Amino acid sequence: MNNPYSLPRFVPSLCLGFLFIFLVIPSVASAIGLPTITFGIEDAKTPQQVSSALQVLFLLTILSVAPAILLMTTCFTRIVIVLGFVRQAMGTQNMPPTQVILGLSLFLSFFVMSPTLNTINEEAIQPYMNEQIDQSQALENAVKPMRDFMFSQVRESELALLTDITLEEDPQNREDVPTMTLIPAFMLSELKRAFQMGFMIYIPFLVIDMIVASILMSMGMMMLPPVIISMPFKLLLFVLVDGWSLVVGSLIKSFSP
Repeated sequence: MNNPYSLPRFVPSLCLGFLFIFLVIPSVASAIGLPTITFGIEDAKTPQQVSSALQVLFLLTILSVAPAILLMTTCFTRIVIVLGFVRQAMGTQNMPPTQVILGLSLFLSFFVMSPTLNTINEEAIQPYMNEQIDQSQALENAVKPMRDFMFSQVRESELALLTDITLEEDPQNREDVPTMTLIPAFMLSELKRAFQMGFMIYIPFLVIDMIVASILMSMGMMMLPPVIISMPFKLLLFVLVDGWSLVVGSLIKSFSP
């Protein structure tokens, strides 16, 4: 019985035929002096054309690694981890959904990073768009505000750990610390702070679980899962204390230098 999802037998031969037409025939025609079809693609004739092509390639590379840059150099990591701890501590499984947590984390990150982003726009992007500075100067002006933000949040212990591993001599000032050393130290600091805040968030919900479990055991209801009974009380407590405002407010205040 033939598989309805299998390709017809002539498809591989057809693909090889097109490959022969596009690759082999133009080279043979060029060797014997016949005109060839260029499909609108021409060789670069000036260094400016080569530079423009490299700029486009560099831009596409930056766009492909933009999510990683967002995770490594901004406050997004701490915010999304803490919000994830809140959902797990309440025991609501997928409520709020992951898309909501990621969206809230993204907009809170833009809110916290707005002074840094405005500085980058004023000192790097706008002067470069107005042709007042070149690419290297624009990149340097853009990296400096990001380094200042990361230095304001990185812990000395993580920074010392990474500098001891990567650098032969101890840095005398901030300029001596490479960006490739600062970024992982900043990431470790963000993870440490996020887990510390997550521990503090878990404590009140853990107390409620212990109280409910003790009451159920005293009533002889050992087969009833305490999570089912404690979840409404945890939700009620979170709503009464305005938990989202407390968590978001604490997150934003934690980024103050």
